[in-house]
Amino acid sequence: MKKKVLVLCILTMLVTVLLSGCIPGDGSYTNSKPAGFLSGIWHGWIAPISLIVSIFRHGIRVYETVNTGWWYDFGFYIAIISGFGGISLSRKKKKDK
Repeated sequence: MKKKVLVLCILTMLVTVLLSGCIPGDGSYTNSKPAGFLSGIWHGWIAPISLIVSIFRHGIRVYETVNTGWWYDFGFYIAIISGFGGISLSRKKKKDK
């Protein structure tokens, strides 16, 4: 049991470090190469991680300011809504008791 918990903790830390490599506001986007639709989706999915990192590191944001505009916003919004369970293609019906 302890081995499973240790492996789970190590995997969680590894995934967190990997996800934080593509965080908004890290300087990887420029005016000549702004963040687009797919970046908006990714940044929406990792928004909770970005929020926590932004508390400790100056310059890191939840939302990339150097973006393509509407398309980035659309991707970000779709990811935020779907990532937190707002979009469901199938809904379970409640069983009558």
